[in-house]
Amino acid sequence: MTAPACDPELLRTLFLFEALDDEQLEWLCGHGELVDLEPGHAYREGEPATCLYVLVEGEIALSRRVGSEDVEVTRTAQRGVYGGAFTAYLGNRIPQTYSNSLRVVVPSRFFVLDAARFAELVTTWFPMAVHLLEGLFFGAQNTQAAIGQRERLLALGSLSAGLTHELNNPAGAAVRATSALRDRLAGMRAELRRVAEAPLDRDVVLAMVALQDKAVARVATAPDLSALEAADREEELGEWFEDHDVAGGWDLAAGLAQVGIDPAWLDELATHVPPGSLDGIVRWLAGTVELELLTAEIVSATTRISQLVGAARQYSQLDRAPVQTVDVHDLLTSTLIMLKGRFPETLRVVKDYDRSLPQVTVLAAELNQVWTNLIDNAVQAMGEAGGTLTLHTARDGEHLLVEVRDTGPGIDPAVQPRVFEPFFTTKPVGQGTGLGLDISWRIVVHKHRGDLSVSSVPGDTRFRVRIPLTPPEAAP
Repeated sequence: MTAPACDPELLRTLFLFEALDDEQLEWLCGHGELVDLEPGHAYREGEPATCLYVLVEGEIALSRRVGSEDVEVTRTAQRGVYGGAFTAYLGNRIPQTYSNSLRVVVPSRFFVLDAARFAELVTTWFPMAVHLLEGLFFGAQNTQAAIGQRERLLALGSLSAGLTHELNNPAGAAVRATSALRDRLAGMRAELRRVAEAPLDRDVVLAMVALQDKAVARVATAPDLSALEAADREEELGEWFEDHDVAGGWDLAAGLAQVGIDPAWLDELATHVPPGSLDGIVRWLAGTVELELLTAEIVSATTRISQLVGAARQYSQLDRAPVQTVDVHDLLTSTLIMLKGRFPETLRVVKDYDRSLPQVTVLAAELNQVWTNLIDNAVQAMGEAGGTLTLHTARDGEHLLVEVRDTGPGIDPAVQPRVFEPFFTTKPVGQGTGLGLDISWRIVVHKHRGDLSVSSVPGDTRFRVRIPLTPPEAAP
């Protein structure tokens, strides 16, 4: 069909223009035109926004880009619906690109107005409305940015508190073990003095050193005894000490039992010790074992501190470029470590990882925020009763899939379509901003060209994150 010349009375039949006067309708016809388009795209998301399109007759479909796919958001034949450069009046204060794609479904006719002319129309005819719309537009943007920043600061504060708690445990253990080590060293000097006062020849001293080495080796390879086994072993050692006149032997039994020393080992010791020296030498060797245990505790505690600091650095990506090629499992692990202090004791964590997955190029620190939001939501959904948190990774075509599952009560089907909306939350007032999932959506979809979806039934809620294996800018 061939588009006729623009008719002001035709424009008056469109709801967008029905309140305009004759002069305004004439202006529109003088600066715009009727255009007939065949099925196909009139414009695509992300292209420079050059025109405003108003449907006169026909049918159109609007879609948004989600990851690598166009998702249709509406399809309509209603006369007067519009799309394109409808924010042109804001000028260069925002990117003037098409925010969606408009596809012509059947041969259709449009009134088309150049973006600059549309901006002139709005600012000239409706100056007060422009100020109101600007206030609404930028006010909403600023409000969302401010609350988004608050959401991140709240999460950071919560994580900091959790990290402080996690660091406090090994730090406290290291301090206690160091204090005990100092006391034990003082006791060892006294025991060594008692041993030195006994008449020991060279062979006995060498045998004692060999037994000391064996005792240290026992600490490194100590068996994992159950509470019942440990109690039985302590009783056996206590009786042995009584039989061999070792004073206070019951006090020594617990530490020696812990590293697997049994009566047979003590029998071997007794064969190398001169009469009257057994008591002092046993205490000296028991002190050696205790020193090793305390040293191991300090090593364990300081190693844990180092791991926590490393996890915090991995999580925050301090001193690293924003875009990195990383193993996603490292990011997930660092997030779990940072959040561990907030997990109830009843929570079971399952890591169902596909370690054959390749590394991906991502905004690592921002993805960690996504994992934080999804894991924290899952844990909160299960509550203090706990449940099972599962982190699953796999390859999904040309995407890397990360799935966060929980066994909580599920999300009401009526609200599932809204969970990614900004400011929407099902949490009680004061316990959520409703921006956690919105921020996650923006990071995954807008910044990584991936997608984020949810499925939920009682006992099985799954948030699925798909990240392209090949960065969009590097894709062929």
